[in-house]
Amino acid sequence: MKKTFSHRPRHLAVMIACTLVWAPSLSQAHEGHDHGPAQTTVVNAYSPQRLPDGAIFLPKSSQRQLRIRTQEVLQQKSSRSIELPGLIAMDPNAGGRIQATVAGRIEPGSRGLPTLGQVVQKGQVLASVLPSMSPSDRASLGSQLAELRSMQTLATQRVERLRTLAESVPRKEIEAAEAELTSLTGRLASWQAAGTAEPLVSPISGVVASSRVVSGQVVDARELVFEIIDPRRLLVEVTAPGAGLGAPIESASVLVGNLAVPLTFLGAGRVLRDQALPLQFRGQGAHLSQLAVGQPVAVTVKLKTDVQGVPLPAAALVRSSANEPLVWIKSTAEKFEPRRVLVQPLDAAHVLVTRGLEGGELVVTDGAPLINQVR
Repeated sequence: MKKTFSHRPRHLAVMIACTLVWAPSLSQAHEGHDHGPAQTTVVNAYSPQRLPDGAIFLPKSSQRQLRIRTQEVLQQKSSRSIELPGLIAMDPNAGGRIQATVAGRIEPGSRGLPTLGQVVQKGQVLASVLPSMSPSDRASLGSQLAELRSMQTLATQRVERLRTLAESVPRKEIEAAEAELTSLTGRLASWQAAGTAEPLVSPISGVVASSRVVSGQVVDARELVFEIIDPRRLLVEVTAPGAGLGAPIESASVLVGNLAVPLTFLGAGRVLRDQALPLQFRGQGAHLSQLAVGQPVAVTVKLKTDVQGVPLPAAALVRSSANEPLVWIKSTAEKFEPRRVLVQPLDAAHVLVTRGLEGGELVVTDGAPLINQVR
Protein backbone atom coordinates (compact mmCIF):
# COMPACT_ATOMS: atom_id res chain seq x y z
CA MET A 1 0.00 0.00 0.00
CA LYS A 2 2.76 2.46 0.76
CA LYS A 3 4.38 1.76 -2.61
CA THR A 4 1.10 2.45 -4.46
CA PHE A 5 0.50 5.80 -2.72
CA SER A 6 4.08 6.91 -3.30
CA HIS A 7 3.56 7.00 -7.12
CA ARG A 8 0.39 9.24 -7.07
CA PRO A 9 2.18 12.63 -7.01
CA ARG A 10 4.32 11.58 -9.95
CA HIS A 11 1.33 10.52 -12.08
CA LEU A 12 -0.54 13.75 -11.23
CA ALA A 13 2.43 15.87 -12.34
CA VAL A 14 2.59 14.02 -15.68
CA MET A 15 -1.13 14.59 -16.32
CA ILE A 16 -0.82 18.32 -15.60
CA ALA A 17 2.16 18.61 -17.92
CA CYS A 18 0.30 16.86 -20.75
CA THR A 19 -2.67 19.12 -20.26
CA LEU A 20 -0.50 22.23 -20.59
CA VAL A 21 1.13 20.88 -23.75
CA TRP A 22 -2.15 20.03 -25.51
CA ALA A 23 -4.15 23.01 -24.25
CA PRO A 24 -3.14 25.43 -27.09
CA SER A 25 -4.18 22.90 -29.73
CA LEU A 26 -7.71 22.74 -28.30
CA SER A 27 -8.44 26.30 -29.46
CA GLN A 28 -7.54 25.46 -33.10
CA ALA A 29 -10.15 24.35 -35.62
CA HIS A 30 -10.42 20.75 -36.76
CA GLU A 31 -8.92 19.64 -40.05
CA GLY A 32 -10.83 21.16 -42.95
CA HIS A 33 -12.32 23.91 -40.78
CA ASP A 34 -9.49 26.43 -40.70
CA HIS A 35 -10.87 30.01 -40.35
CA GLY A 36 -7.59 31.72 -41.17
CA PRO A 37 -5.61 34.16 -39.04
CA ALA A 38 -7.53 36.33 -36.62
CA GLN A 39 -8.28 39.83 -37.91
CA THR A 40 -7.41 42.87 -35.86
CA THR A 41 -9.61 46.01 -36.06
CA VAL A 42 -7.71 49.26 -35.75
CA VAL A 43 -9.77 52.32 -34.85
CA ASN A 44 -8.35 55.76 -35.61
CA ALA A 45 -9.61 57.98 -32.86
CA TYR A 46 -8.56 61.10 -34.77
CA SER A 47 -10.72 60.58 -37.89
CA PRO A 48 -14.13 62.15 -38.70
CA GLN A 49 -16.85 60.27 -36.84
CA ARG A 50 -20.32 60.68 -35.45
CA LEU A 51 -20.51 60.73 -31.67
CA PRO A 52 -23.19 58.91 -29.64
CA ASP A 53 -25.09 62.17 -29.01
CA GLY A 54 -25.39 62.84 -32.76
CA ALA A 55 -22.63 65.44 -32.94
CA ILE A 56 -19.78 65.17 -35.44
CA PHE A 57 -16.09 65.12 -34.53
CA LEU A 58 -14.19 66.67 -37.44
CA PRO A 59 -10.44 67.35 -37.11
CA LYS A 60 -8.99 70.60 -38.43
CA SER A 61 -7.21 68.77 -41.26
CA SER A 62 -10.51 67.30 -42.45
CA GLN A 63 -12.18 70.69 -42.20
CA ARG A 64 -9.58 72.14 -44.55
CA GLN A 65 -9.92 69.26 -46.99
CA LEU A 66 -13.73 69.57 -47.06
CA ARG A 67 -13.49 73.40 -47.21
CA ILE A 68 -15.81 73.89 -44.29
CA ARG A 69 -16.83 77.53 -43.80
CA THR A 70 -18.80 78.99 -40.89
CA GLN A 71 -20.61 82.26 -40.33
CA GLU A 72 -21.63 84.05 -37.16
CA VAL A 73 -25.37 84.65 -37.37
CA LEU A 74 -27.38 87.60 -36.11
CA GLN A 75 -31.06 88.07 -35.42
CA GLN A 76 -32.60 90.76 -37.63
CA LYS A 77 -35.82 91.86 -39.28
CA SER A 78 -36.38 90.78 -42.87
CA SER A 79 -39.18 91.00 -45.36
CA ARG A 80 -41.56 88.06 -45.35
CA SER A 81 -41.10 85.94 -48.44
CA ILE A 82 -43.03 83.17 -50.14
CA GLU A 83 -42.03 80.75 -52.88
CA LEU A 84 -44.40 80.42 -55.84
CA PRO A 85 -44.30 78.20 -58.93
CA GLY A 86 -43.55 80.03 -62.16
CA LEU A 87 -43.09 79.44 -65.85
CA ILE A 88 -40.66 81.12 -68.26
CA ALA A 89 -42.52 82.91 -71.07
CA MET A 90 -41.61 84.95 -74.13
CA ASP A 91 -41.52 88.73 -73.79
CA PRO A 92 -43.94 90.04 -76.46
CA ASN A 93 -41.71 93.08 -76.94
CA ALA A 94 -38.54 90.98 -77.31
CA GLY A 95 -39.77 87.94 -79.19
CA GLY A 96 -41.82 87.01 -82.21
CA ARG A 97 -43.35 84.20 -84.22
CA ILE A 98 -42.97 83.74 -87.96
CA GLN A 99 -45.98 82.17 -89.69
CA ALA A 100 -46.77 81.41 -93.30
CA THR A 101 -49.58 83.59 -94.67
CA VAL A 102 -50.16 81.31 -97.67
CA ALA A 103 -50.08 77.56 -98.19
CA GLY A 104 -47.01 76.41 -100.06
CA ARG A 105 -43.61 74.74 -100.06
CA ILE A 106 -40.71 75.84 -97.87
CA GLU A 107 -37.60 76.95 -99.73
CA PRO A 108 -34.35 77.75 -97.89
CA GLY A 109 -32.66 81.11 -98.22
CA SER A 110 -29.23 81.82 -99.61
CA ARG A 111 -27.63 80.64 -96.34
CA GLY A 112 -29.93 77.68 -95.85
CA LEU A 113 -32.54 77.22 -93.14
CA PRO A 114 -31.60 78.65 -89.71
CA THR A 115 -30.66 76.26 -86.93
CA LEU A 116 -31.68 76.33 -83.27
CA GLY A 117 -29.78 78.94 -81.28
CA GLN A 118 -28.60 80.78 -84.40
CA VAL A 119 -28.34 84.55 -84.02
CA VAL A 120 -30.52 86.45 -86.50
CA GLN A 121 -31.05 90.15 -87.18
CA LYS A 122 -34.25 92.09 -87.62
CA GLY A 123 -35.35 92.03 -91.28
CA GLN A 124 -33.22 88.98 -92.16
CA VAL A 125 -34.87 86.55 -94.61
CA LEU A 126 -34.85 83.12 -92.98
CA ALA A 127 -36.74 81.15 -95.65
CA SER A 128 -39.48 81.57 -98.24
CA VAL A 129 -42.80 79.95 -99.05
CA LEU A 130 -43.55 79.16 -102.70
CA PRO A 131 -47.35 79.27 -103.03
CA SER A 132 -48.96 76.01 -104.05
CA MET A 133 -51.44 76.26 -106.97
CA SER A 134 -53.58 73.73 -108.75
CA PRO A 135 -53.05 73.22 -112.52
CA SER A 136 -56.19 75.23 -113.30
CA ASP A 137 -55.04 78.13 -111.12
CA ARG A 138 -51.62 78.05 -112.74
CA ALA A 139 -53.16 78.10 -116.21
CA SER A 140 -55.46 80.98 -115.24
CA LEU A 141 -52.50 82.94 -113.90
CA GLY A 142 -50.52 82.34 -117.07
CA SER A 143 -53.34 83.50 -119.34
CA GLN A 144 -53.94 86.58 -117.22
CA LEU A 145 -50.26 87.49 -117.33
CA ALA A 146 -50.16 87.03 -121.13
CA GLU A 147 -53.19 89.26 -121.58
CA LEU A 148 -51.78 91.99 -119.33
CA ARG A 149 -48.41 91.92 -121.12
CA SER A 150 -50.20 92.34 -124.47
CA MET A 151 -52.27 95.23 -123.15
CA GLN A 152 -49.15 96.83 -121.66
CA THR A 153 -47.34 96.62 -125.01
CA LEU A 154 -50.25 98.27 -126.84
CA ALA A 155 -50.51 100.99 -124.17
CA THR A 156 -46.77 101.69 -124.42
CA GLN A 157 -46.97 102.04 -128.19
CA ARG A 158 -49.97 104.35 -127.94
CA VAL A 159 -48.21 106.62 -125.42
CA GLU A 160 -45.13 106.85 -127.65
CA ARG A 161 -47.24 107.66 -130.67
CA LEU A 162 -49.19 110.37 -128.85
CA ARG A 163 -45.98 111.92 -127.54
CA THR A 164 -44.71 112.28 -131.11
CA LEU A 165 -47.93 114.12 -131.95
CA ALA A 166 -47.86 116.29 -128.86
CA GLU A 167 -48.31 119.52 -130.86
CA SER A 168 -51.52 118.34 -132.56
CA VAL A 169 -53.02 116.08 -129.86
CA PRO A 170 -54.69 117.49 -126.76
CA ARG A 171 -52.66 117.18 -123.58
CA LYS A 172 -55.45 115.32 -121.77
CA GLU A 173 -55.33 112.40 -124.24
CA ILE A 174 -51.60 111.96 -123.62
CA GLU A 175 -52.14 112.02 -119.84
CA ALA A 176 -54.99 109.50 -120.12
CA ALA A 177 -52.80 107.14 -122.15
CA GLU A 178 -49.96 107.47 -119.65
CA ALA A 179 -52.33 106.78 -116.76
CA GLU A 180 -53.64 103.67 -118.49
CA LEU A 181 -50.07 102.44 -119.03
CA THR A 182 -49.24 103.00 -115.36
CA SER A 183 -52.34 101.07 -114.31
CA LEU A 184 -51.51 98.13 -116.56
CA THR A 185 -47.93 98.06 -115.30
CA GLY A 186 -49.16 97.91 -111.68
CA ARG A 187 -51.69 95.15 -112.45
CA LEU A 188 -49.03 93.11 -114.21
CA ALA A 189 -46.64 93.47 -111.24
CA SER A 190 -49.38 92.32 -108.85
CA TRP A 191 -50.19 89.22 -110.87
CA GLN A 192 -46.51 88.38 -111.24
CA ALA A 193 -46.06 88.63 -107.46
CA ALA A 194 -48.91 86.14 -106.95
CA GLY A 195 -46.75 83.34 -108.24
CA THR A 196 -43.48 84.26 -106.53
CA ALA A 197 -42.18 82.99 -103.19
CA GLU A 198 -43.18 84.82 -100.01
CA PRO A 199 -40.14 85.70 -97.84
CA LEU A 200 -40.23 84.83 -94.13
CA VAL A 201 -38.55 87.76 -92.36
CA SER A 202 -37.36 87.91 -88.74
CA PRO A 203 -39.41 90.53 -86.84
CA ILE A 204 -36.70 91.14 -84.19
CA SER A 205 -33.03 90.59 -83.49
CA GLY A 206 -32.41 87.54 -81.32
CA VAL A 207 -31.87 83.79 -81.55
CA VAL A 208 -33.94 81.02 -83.13
CA ALA A 209 -35.86 79.37 -80.30
CA SER A 210 -37.75 76.81 -82.39
CA SER A 211 -37.74 75.62 -85.99
CA ARG A 212 -40.56 73.40 -87.20
CA VAL A 213 -39.82 72.92 -90.91
CA VAL A 214 -37.31 71.35 -93.29
CA SER A 215 -36.49 72.16 -96.87
CA GLY A 216 -39.30 71.22 -99.24
CA GLN A 217 -41.94 70.80 -96.53
CA VAL A 218 -45.48 71.87 -97.45
CA VAL A 219 -47.11 74.15 -94.87
CA ASP A 220 -50.59 75.57 -94.50
CA ALA A 221 -51.51 79.20 -94.12
CA ARG A 222 -51.00 80.57 -90.56
CA GLU A 223 -48.79 77.61 -89.65
CA LEU A 224 -45.97 78.42 -87.20
CA VAL A 225 -42.56 78.15 -88.85
CA PHE A 226 -40.01 79.86 -86.54
CA GLU A 227 -39.91 81.43 -83.09
CA ILE A 228 -37.38 84.17 -82.34
CA ILE A 229 -36.58 85.37 -78.80
CA ASP A 230 -34.11 87.64 -77.06
CA PRO A 231 -32.68 85.29 -74.37
CA ARG A 232 -31.66 88.26 -72.20
CA ARG A 233 -35.25 89.51 -71.88
CA LEU A 234 -37.82 87.01 -70.66
CA LEU A 235 -41.04 87.02 -68.69
CA VAL A 236 -41.90 84.85 -65.69
CA GLU A 237 -45.56 84.02 -65.15
CA VAL A 238 -46.38 83.11 -61.56
CA THR A 239 -49.64 81.82 -60.10
CA ALA A 240 -50.58 82.98 -56.58
CA PRO A 241 -53.12 80.92 -54.64
CA GLY A 242 -56.46 82.56 -53.99
CA ALA A 243 -57.15 86.14 -55.00
CA GLY A 244 -53.80 87.63 -54.00
CA LEU A 245 -50.79 87.54 -51.72
CA GLY A 246 -52.32 89.57 -48.91
CA ALA A 247 -49.60 92.25 -49.03
CA PRO A 248 -47.89 94.47 -51.64
CA ILE A 249 -44.91 92.97 -53.47
CA GLU A 250 -41.52 94.47 -52.60
CA SER A 251 -39.25 92.43 -54.90
CA ALA A 252 -38.84 89.02 -56.50
CA SER A 253 -36.01 86.81 -57.73
CA VAL A 254 -35.41 83.52 -59.48
CA LEU A 255 -32.46 81.18 -58.98
CA VAL A 256 -30.34 80.62 -62.10
CA GLY A 257 -27.51 78.26 -61.23
CA ASN A 258 -26.17 79.67 -57.96
CA LEU A 259 -27.18 83.27 -58.72
CA ALA A 260 -30.41 84.98 -57.68
CA VAL A 261 -31.57 87.02 -60.67
CA PRO A 262 -33.85 89.94 -59.68
CA LEU A 263 -37.25 90.25 -61.32
CA THR A 264 -39.41 93.32 -61.92
CA PHE A 265 -43.09 93.04 -61.07
CA LEU A 266 -45.24 94.06 -64.05
CA GLY A 267 -48.76 93.44 -62.84
CA ALA A 268 -51.43 90.94 -61.85
CA GLY A 269 -54.33 89.57 -63.83
CA ARG A 270 -57.93 90.19 -62.95
CA VAL A 271 -59.22 86.77 -64.02
CA LEU A 272 -58.43 83.67 -61.98
CA ARG A 273 -56.66 80.87 -63.80
CA ASP A 274 -57.35 77.46 -62.22
CA GLN A 275 -58.44 79.22 -59.02
CA ALA A 276 -55.14 81.12 -58.89
CA LEU A 277 -54.20 84.70 -59.67
CA PRO A 278 -51.61 85.10 -62.47
CA LEU A 279 -48.70 87.46 -61.74
CA GLN A 280 -46.21 88.62 -64.34
CA PHE A 281 -42.55 89.51 -63.79
CA ARG A 282 -39.81 90.60 -66.18
CA GLY A 283 -36.19 89.51 -65.97
CA GLN A 284 -33.17 90.96 -67.73
CA GLY A 285 -29.52 89.93 -67.91
CA ALA A 286 -27.16 87.52 -69.58
CA HIS A 287 -27.80 84.83 -66.93
CA LEU A 288 -31.36 84.42 -68.22
CA SER A 289 -29.96 82.82 -71.37
CA GLN A 290 -29.59 79.62 -69.32
CA LEU A 291 -33.39 79.36 -69.11
CA ALA A 292 -35.76 78.16 -71.83
CA VAL A 293 -39.28 79.30 -72.67
CA GLY A 294 -41.74 76.97 -70.96
CA GLN A 295 -39.28 75.91 -68.24
CA PRO A 296 -40.81 75.70 -64.73
CA VAL A 297 -39.01 77.71 -62.05
CA ALA A 298 -39.46 78.63 -58.40
CA VAL A 299 -39.89 82.36 -57.81
CA THR A 300 -39.24 83.89 -54.40
CA VAL A 301 -41.48 86.91 -53.79
CA LYS A 302 -40.73 89.40 -51.00
CA LEU A 303 -43.70 91.13 -49.41
CA LYS A 304 -43.80 94.46 -47.60
CA THR A 305 -44.21 92.84 -44.18
CA ASP A 306 -41.39 92.20 -41.67
CA VAL A 307 -40.52 89.03 -39.77
CA GLN A 308 -37.78 88.36 -37.18
CA GLY A 309 -35.20 85.69 -37.95
CA VAL A 310 -31.68 84.71 -38.94
CA PRO A 311 -30.81 84.95 -42.66
CA LEU A 312 -28.64 82.14 -44.02
CA PRO A 313 -27.49 80.90 -47.44
CA ALA A 314 -29.72 78.13 -48.72
CA ALA A 315 -26.63 75.87 -48.94
CA ALA A 316 -26.41 75.85 -45.12
CA LEU A 317 -29.71 73.96 -44.87
CA VAL A 318 -29.67 70.15 -44.97
CA ARG A 319 -32.17 67.39 -44.20
CA SER A 320 -32.08 64.91 -41.36
CA SER A 321 -32.90 61.20 -41.65
CA ALA A 322 -36.47 62.16 -40.75
CA ASN A 323 -36.50 64.73 -43.61
CA GLU A 324 -36.50 67.62 -41.15
CA PRO A 325 -34.56 70.83 -41.95
CA LEU A 326 -31.46 71.33 -39.83
CA VAL A 327 -28.19 73.26 -39.74
CA TRP A 328 -24.81 72.40 -38.24
CA ILE A 329 -23.48 74.49 -35.36
CA LYS A 330 -19.76 74.67 -34.59
CA SER A 331 -19.73 74.24 -30.81
CA THR A 332 -15.95 73.73 -30.38
CA ALA A 333 -12.92 73.84 -32.66
CA GLU A 334 -13.48 70.26 -33.90
CA LYS A 335 -17.05 69.48 -32.89
CA PHE A 336 -20.25 70.21 -34.84
CA GLU A 337 -23.75 69.75 -33.47
CA PRO A 338 -26.99 69.41 -35.49
CA ARG A 339 -29.79 71.87 -34.83
CA ARG A 340 -33.37 71.47 -36.08
CA VAL A 341 -34.75 74.76 -37.37
CA LEU A 342 -37.88 76.28 -38.82
CA VAL A 343 -37.23 78.17 -42.06
CA GLN A 344 -38.97 80.12 -44.78
CA PRO A 345 -37.60 81.43 -48.09
CA LEU A 346 -35.89 84.82 -48.06
CA ASP A 347 -34.90 85.06 -51.71
CA ALA A 348 -33.85 82.65 -54.42
CA ALA A 349 -30.47 81.93 -52.76
CA HIS A 350 -31.17 82.52 -49.03
CA VAL A 351 -33.52 81.31 -46.30
CA LEU A 352 -34.70 82.86 -43.06
CA VAL A 353 -34.49 80.78 -39.88
CA THR A 354 -37.39 81.85 -37.67
CA ARG A 355 -36.87 79.30 -34.89
CA GLY A 356 -33.94 77.22 -33.64
CA LEU A 357 -31.01 79.68 -33.80
CA GLU A 358 -29.76 82.45 -31.56
CA GLY A 359 -27.56 85.38 -32.41
CA GLY A 360 -23.80 84.87 -32.13
CA GLU A 361 -23.73 81.15 -33.01
CA LEU A 362 -21.36 79.80 -35.68
CA VAL A 363 -23.31 78.07 -38.46
CA VAL A 364 -21.74 76.02 -41.25
CA THR A 365 -22.51 77.78 -44.54
CA ASP A 366 -20.22 75.80 -46.89
CA GLY A 367 -19.83 72.04 -46.70
CA ALA A 368 -22.91 71.27 -44.57
CA PRO A 369 -23.99 68.33 -46.83
CA LEU A 370 -20.53 66.77 -46.41
CA ILE A 371 -20.74 66.98 -42.62
CA ASN A 372 -24.22 65.49 -42.77
CA GLN A 373 -22.80 62.38 -44.48
CA VAL A 374 -20.30 61.52 -41.74
CA ARG A 375 -21.20 58.29 -40.01
